[in-house]
Amino acid sequence: MAKPAVKPKVESLAAKSKSSPKSSGPGDNSISAEELKAYYRSMLLIRRFEERAGQLYGMGLIGGFCHLYIGQEAVVVGMQSTINDKDAVITSYRDHGHMLACGMEPKGVMSELTGRSGGYSRGKGGSMHMFSREKNFYGGHGIVGAQVPIGTGLAFAHKYNGSKNVSLTYFGDGSANQGQVYEAMNMAALWKLPVVYIIENNRYGMGTSVERASATTELFRHGEAFGIPGVRVDGMDVLAVRAAGEKAVEHARSGAGPYILEMQTYRYRGHSMSDPAKYRTKEEVDKYRTERDPIDHLRKRMLDAGLVDEAALKAVDAELRKIVGDAAEFAQHSPEPDPSELWTDILVGA
Repeated sequence: MAKPAVKPKVESLAAKSKSSPKSSGPGDNSISAEELKAYYRSMLLIRRFEERAGQLYGMGLIGGFCHLYIGQEAVVVGMQSTINDKDAVITSYRDHGHMLACGMEPKGVMSELTGRSGGYSRGKGGSMHMFSREKNFYGGHGIVGAQVPIGTGLAFAHKYNGSKNVSLTYFGDGSANQGQVYEAMNMAALWKLPVVYIIENNRYGMGTSVERASATTELFRHGEAFGIPGVRVDGMDVLAVRAAGEKAVEHARSGAGPYILEMQTYRYRGHSMSDPAKYRTKEEVDKYRTERDPIDHLRKRMLDAGLVDEAALKAVDAELRKIVGDAAEFAQHSPEPDPSELWTDILVGA
């Protein structure tokens, strides 16, 4: 969901809340009611989609690995609101939310998850490998950290071609100590490439807590050796993400070079669908669900400000459940790829 070039002239949250900042410019968080509703809708679409994907996996209709984004929705929705439709996005294998936030169709994403020919990779990529050149989404990637040099390369292409576009390169805390990440950061800083590195720190790389895996848990500092600025952000608050994202994107787009955002977020499910997540307590998960949920947080904020009512929110939920239900139905009745597809899309022609 790209941020509109001109904000709609509608009642804003700032007009209703005394605590809202009055300044203008990147990071000020003055925001229209329509934008808030759009963020809520986008996060809820991701949540409902992922819940249905989990169901289909349990039914044996999704094979291989499947990594759900439930709990982390505010990160990608907030960041997508800061860029335009010519900017590039790339991420890891926990990628369904990023695809939907980029505007990719739920039917196409669900079809790919179920290995059907109507999927974005014609049923050959599955959960971890979907792409959309139309939406400038350059994929989920199954190799830990491998997308970081690719995302840096996308930023290099933007600069080489003289565009003012940026690359949003997402990776997790489990990737943060990979050697290729540091190599990419060094080149990005050396050539002042327009890349924003977004570390989705959900506290656990597979089953290992960040405290046990990283000598420093302040992951936003990982670029300091290269002079890359970074900040830690409340990744459970879509408006905090948006405010920090606007500053980071402006920094990169201006020619000042890369920027690091460490998003403090949390996944409610296991690392993948096969992970029982016994390495953390039920109390810990419940605390995030009840006290820190990004969708509930925005919902309460809109209700308290009088921007929506319960009936309107229920209508949105019903609409999104139907969209996701239709996507699941479409996927289940789509044909599987023809065996001849094994020999297509292997090489890119000159």
